[in-house]
Amino acid sequence: MAVVLSPVRRADAAALVAANLASRDYHAPWVSPFTDQAGFEAWFTQGVSGPNVGLVARDKRSDGIVGVLTISQIVLGTFRSDYLGYYGMVGYARRGLMTEALRQSCAHAARELGLHRLEANIQPENHASIALVRRVGFQKEGYSPRYLKIGGAWRDHERWALLLE
Repeated sequence: MAVVLSPVRRADAAALVAANLASRDYHAPWVSPFTDQAGFEAWFTQGVSGPNVGLVARDKRSDGIVGVLTISQIVLGTFRSDYLGYYGMVGYARRGLMTEALRQSCAHAARELGLHRLEANIQPENHASIALVRRVGFQKEGYSPRYLKIGGAWRDHERWALLLE
């Protein structure tokens, strides 16, 4: 394995802020992750409280941050589902590392969290992200007009899901 996936820790703050700042243009217009300590604290707090898990993917050789994955809005009971969010860092793009990180996060969701289903919502123009979920086995389930407000505008999304069986 070339990627090490672990739960986010407070000690990750400086490295995550720096990686997000360096990847700001790469992330646009799809996602606007935190770029300062206050933003990290808000994201971190969501990942350690409530129905959310924040994960950090690091390159095994350099220990650099490959990407961030968030398993959120976890619902257990008879549903056992969640929403999966993720983004990669520009310095590790096009090496297959986010594919490995996404596979590991799916395995974590099944084994550690006992989830049955993951759902990822992706803007239709984000071809790289759609190709990523396809490689991991997600299936397109539908289309949601004006689904999420990103960058001040309501954006359409495709709904992709993976059954963890």
